[in-house]
Amino acid sequence: MDLLHAVIFGIVEGITEFLPISSTGHLILTARLLQIAQTDFLKSFEIAIQLGAILSVVALYWRRLLVDFKVLKLVAAAFIPTAVIGLAFYKLAKKFLIGNSAVVLWALFLGGIFLIIFELLHRGKEENPGGLSDISYKQAVIVGFFQSIAIIPGVSRSAATICGGLALGLKRKTIVEFSFLLAVPTMLAATVLDLFKSAGGFSCDQFIFLMAGFLVSFAVAILSIKFFLKFIQRHDFIVFGVYRIVLVLAFLFFK
Repeated sequence: MDLLHAVIFGIVEGITEFLPISSTGHLILTARLLQIAQTDFLKSFEIAIQLGAILSVVALYWRRLLVDFKVLKLVAAAFIPTAVIGLAFYKLAKKFLIGNSAVVLWALFLGGIFLIIFELLHRGKEENPGGLSDISYKQAVIVGFFQSIAIIPGVSRSAATICGGLALGLKRKTIVEFSFLLAVPTMLAATVLDLFKSAGGFSCDQFIFLMAGFLVSFAVAILSIKFFLKFIQRHDFIVFGVYRIVLVLAFLFFK
């Protein structure tokens, strides 16, 4: 990996983190296209730069996080099942799932089909008009369980949480914003855990690559969040389902 690669990864991460198309899956496929080997550092790099994208949520929503204590408690409640499942399967995921392009391709493809079917079945269903503070603790915990499915790379944390919230009857904008906020403790915990276990083996250059990818993903993610919030006002996620399927077919055809 060089500095240009780190910037490319940061751009890919920033664009894809909050869209229901799996940022982890895109990072793994990007590594394949750039012919970068799946080393332990690359796996840690892919996890760490996600924190840059996640902190863009803090930059955009810091007032809400400081003022609305109910929302903070809901995020904490949703984070609990994700934390428990993530800790239980961390070693398994990093050893066998993260970096496995076959798992990513299957998850992207099947997830694309699921998104299309889900949106077709969801059309016409009433949504609770309430905002973030109106989410119940039970709903928050269930959304946290949905998020834990994204331990499988290619599933998409965003898609899992948003579909889970929509299935519970939450308003689309409400669950999308809740998904943004829930990403903060989730990816912060994942990054701290991974760097605590791996950072001792990083070189000075590798830390520079980490910082470059982190900063680029932060800047790009801010633009991605603003785009996504405007997009959901008029569109559902069928286009993302189609995109996931086309991406897999294109990757298999051109690899």
